[in-house]
Amino acid sequence: MEKDKVLTDKEQIILNKLIMLFVIEKMEMALTEDSILDICSVKNVWIKNYMDCKAIIHDLVEHRLLYKIGNDEQDGKELFALTYQGRECLAQLYKRIPLSMREEISAYLQANRLNVKSSQEYSSTYSKNEDGSYNVELKIYEPLATSPIFTLNIKAPSRQSANEAIHKWKTTAPSIYEIIYEKLINID
Repeated sequence: MEKDKVLTDKEQIILNKLIMLFVIEKMEMALTEDSILDICSVKNVWIKNYMDCKAIIHDLVEHRLLYKIGNDEQDGKELFALTYQGRECLAQLYKRIPLSMREEISAYLQANRLNVKSSQEYSSTYSKNEDGSYNVELKIYEPLATSPIFTLNIKAPSRQSANEAIHKWKTTAPSIYEIIYEKLINID
């Protein structure tokens, strides 16, 4: 495909679907919907329209090119991975993605794979209480797990404290989990 060629709407939709399949294959792990959206249309503009990107995920599932792992509505932790048909489709049509774009995607994913993996394994949220304090919920997921293996709820006195806990969580989660696990679980 030439760089200056204007694509029809149908060609652009096909290209966007191939880009998404390519991204998921190159990540070499199942991804949450948020991670896919973030990679494809927030941090990069490989798929320019966020809502189109969201629709493509579900269209690829409907056509059995992607499949969902888990369905944990409470945590919103559905993961998406390529099916055999998705891999075959991409193998046949990946050359429709311009080489320069494939190289850009590959370089970005190689540089950011660990960040994406970490963002999927360690999640955190907070909510305000009536008394002005904040409940902070910190979670750890195993790869391909849709429910957390560890959840820690703490009460923070201020929004700033809640934000600090959330920012520290991604780097301290493994060591906190290890300490608590060793203290509570007898490994004989």
